[in-house]
Amino acid sequence: MAIKLLVGLGNPGPEYEATRHNAGFWWIDELAHRWGARLAHDRNYHGLVARVNSPMPGVDGPVWLLQPQTYMNLSGKSVAALARFFKIAPDEILAVHDELDLPPGEMKFKKGGGNGGHNGLKDMQAQLGSANFWRLRLGIGHPGIKAEVANYVLRKPPLAERQAVEDSIGKSFEAFKLMTAGDMARSEERRVGK
Repeated sequence: MAIKLLVGLGNPGPEYEATRHNAGFWWIDELAHRWGARLAHDRNYHGLVARVNSPMPGVDGPVWLLQPQTYMNLSGKSVAALARFFKIAPDEILAVHDELDLPPGEMKFKKGGGNGGHNGLKDMQAQLGSANFWRLRLGIGHPGIKAEVANYVLRKPPLAERQAVEDSIGKSFEAFKLMTAGDMARSEERRVGK
């Protein structure tokens, strides 16, 4: 099964643009740049959307890029609206998000599983009625104290950490090529970083 919908999770607005919680948006921005796609607001899907036809060899038909503009806690509203309209199954969706349990510079693909307390994933699971979608977890590190998590994800990382995340985004595209071509097993094995 190939990926047909690529979702970057984050919060809309300039005040959130450079915060850790927006790592998923950073990934979609970079992919749109590489593919020459332009994201445009679509109120039907409550987000910024781009349709890319056959973006790379081995990929037939359109691939959708999506940045929900609903705020993180309601990401599923946007994802489910687009997925239902175009009849995209959960296992044809890749959600890209910030991950506290990986240090900056590491990333990991996985399919299904829990939401790890991530509100964007939680709402996607609720709205899609399934947790069986793919995730690309971009490490942002952990503040070390659970009570500090909310503030931590909504702050800008130091330049070195931001660069480490950007580097992992760049490296993730190699594994992503396997995924879009339908080679899920090999992409799932990829882990970049230490």
